[in-house]
Amino acid sequence: MDKCYVTGYTLTVKIRNFLHKGLQRLYLDDNAKGVPPDTVEKLRKMFAFLDVMSRVDEVRTLTAWKPHTLTGDRKGTVSLSVTRNRRLTFRVDAAEQEIYDVNLEDYH
Repeated sequence: MDKCYVTGYTLTVKIRNFLHKGLQRLYLDDNAKGVPPDTVEKLRKMFAFLDVMSRVDEVRTLTAWKPHTLTGDRKGTVSLSVTRNRRLTFRVDAAEQEIYDVNLEDYH
């Protein structure tokens, strides 16, 4: 998705695909069906931030969301804290500046 700012022309990071259909519905249609009610507002804020990022590594600046990269068989997956036990997870294609396999996971 291209966006034009007063400071110049910037290519923003885009979301390629979703694993969680409720998240996809929330992101594309602003329809919260299929997403736990206690996560909706925070997820909207997270998606708003992801929409305006100009580089995928900017997500690490949001320390309140406890960003970290998973290890082991989940190596390369980024995790952001939504609630005590729910995480927004996704993978990053740095070459294409895209986020993909976006999912909402319950860690407990």
